[in-house]
Amino acid sequence: MTSLSVASRSFSKHPILREKVLSLYPDAKFNDEGLSLYGDSLVNFLKGSEMAITALEEINEDVLKQLPELRVIGKYGVGLDMIDLNALSEYGVSLGWKGGVNKRSVSELVISSAIALLHKSTIANNRVKKGSWNQIRGRQLTGKTVGIIGCGNIGKDLISLLKPYKCKILSNDILDFPDFYEANDIVACELNDLLSLSDVVTLHLPLNESTYQIINTERLNLMKQDSVLINYARGGLIDESALDELIKVNKFSGVALDVFEHEPPVDTYLSNYENVFVTPHIGGSTEEAVLSMGLSAIEGLQSPSDPSKFIGK
Repeated sequence: MTSLSVASRSFSKHPILREKVLSLYPDAKFNDEGLSLYGDSLVNFLKGSEMAITALEEINEDVLKQLPELRVIGKYGVGLDMIDLNALSEYGVSLGWKGGVNKRSVSELVISSAIALLHKSTIANNRVKKGSWNQIRGRQLTGKTVGIIGCGNIGKDLISLLKPYKCKILSNDILDFPDFYEANDIVACELNDLLSLSDVVTLHLPLNESTYQIINTERLNLMKQDSVLINYARGGLIDESALDELIKVNKFSGVALDVFEHEPPVDTYLSNYENVFVTPHIGGSTEEAVLSMGLSAIEGLQSPSDPSKFIGK
């Protein structure tokens, strides 16, 4: 029996993480073929293992019922939307997971993207490459109103990075953080108010039934003309078709998308607009963040918890 199977492709090819795993589990199996594992292929890869490290692989009841030996999963990455936590509990599988281990990677990218879109530097760059040399007038991040939807680990870290820019910061979260808000001069408000008042809106929510397409046509229309919208959280939070319609009529100064409802996107139409900055789910993929997430997943194998503890995270 293989003690540990590492399903994640990026984890499997990381030399430091491999070395650490092999020092603890010499017979560990890695996804060296770089396969995208799901359904039967995932079951076949994990079969016979007591432990697994997964990332974007979907762990649901159908998978778990075919893996009676599996006892613990170490989660590589901070999102739990690919794991059915109730099914884990039902089948007696523990979970090793820690939130926020890639927060600085994501929050830095949000800051850099907000500045680039406000300054219209991405548009200017593309035009120069096409032979145009005309100055474009943008705006500064300093002094703007930034709306943060989801004030968890990443949202709080982003607030710390925004301090030098003297922004007014609005927050919307299902939880209340009165002490943190008071200490950092944050205004808690309703989602619709946040959207209508913010120059920059950035999403930091998990994807679940309550948040799916939380930013729909009605809410997109609430946003300021020439505002900036950033989603470096989860695909599916924004109605992409509705977003497309509003980009067409120049609603936004810029849009930054690192995640999509289907990845890779079935249709790349959103990337065709010059004021849309698209990246392939790299928000938490700096070298530092990858190492931190990987070490956290390994640690999680050794000190896992009941998955019910993480429901709602």
